[in-house]
Amino acid sequence: MTQIPWAQRLLGLRRAGLFTEGEGVTVGVVDTGVATRAPALSGRVTAQAGAGNDCVGHGTFVAGLIAAAPRSGVGFAGVAPGARIFAARGTDAAGTPDAATVARGIRAAVDAKCQVVAVSAALTRNTSALASAVRYAAAHDVLLVAPAVPDTASTASDPSPSPKSSWPAAVPGVLSVVDFGIDGNRPTGALQPARADLAAPGDQVSGVGPAGKGHFVGSGASLAAAYTAGAAALVRAYHPELSAAQTADRLRGTAYPADVPHLDINSALTGVLSDGPVTARPSPAAFRMLGLVHDGGAVRLAGLLAAGCAGLLLILVAATALHRRSRGDGSGRGGTGAHV
Repeated sequence: MTQIPWAQRLLGLRRAGLFTEGEGVTVGVVDTGVATRAPALSGRVTAQAGAGNDCVGHGTFVAGLIAAAPRSGVGFAGVAPGARIFAARGTDAAGTPDAATVARGIRAAVDAKCQVVAVSAALTRNTSALASAVRYAAAHDVLLVAPAVPDTASTASDPSPSPKSSWPAAVPGVLSVVDFGIDGNRPTGALQPARADLAAPGDQVSGVGPAGKGHFVGSGASLAAAYTAGAAALVRAYHPELSAAQTADRLRGTAYPADVPHLDINSALTGVLSDGPVTARPSPAAFRMLGLVHDGGAVRLAGLLAAGCAGLLLILVAATALHRRSRGDGSGRGGTGAHV
């Protein structure tokens, strides 16, 4: 991948890298494992026993979206290339997840001092073990990020689909994410979630494999969750004073307005928010914004600068008028002429 992939351009990762690359933060990846020898992750992956290899490739792909290092002549890079990865198993050897394995993976990531954990599974039911693992993460100030829908599900064959809940994303406190494509829309026939906090790139995105220097293309809400986990790592590195819950609030509160707010990494890093929990900015009622304007806050910044310049111009004009009037009034008392 010699060109910069669309998701990186849309998220404004070059600008984000001017502030932080996620140094000092470890992100847990609960998935099929992460190949410790993947070139783009070399030297930055530690693993739970049995999770340091990845026969399926999904976990390594997710870890690459989060933290792959930039390389000369390669356009692809992860969101937080300065972050470290902790790999934990969330599936069996064939890539099939189950609640007990995911729960153990979450606990292992928390015990490994991860600040953010990306869980790729979207399970059809909750269990006491999984719920307990989510509470364990919250008690240790760890932010969990998970897909709000499964990667492979589709409503194309269902004439009257209803929104579905998936776990652990449906548990309060877990940041739930859905995917969108290059046009800003969900994939055709995509399963609709009962609830989603954010949307992020996830349809036809580029990433690394467990071996070699090449790249692959993948789709799914788990990949959108990976991008969001990478963004959370940047926020936790740049704003270390924020708790896991405050980091989630910040990501939601600075998101770009849409039916499901779109992740805006640069606004999450640099936006000025009021104290306390925040909610996503409402979309203007009088008009609809273009779905492709995901510029990391550049459009809003340009608008603020333009407004500031206009305000300054008005102040200067008003000051000049008052000055002239004042000098004119002073000369008028003598009844003779005006000062120049």
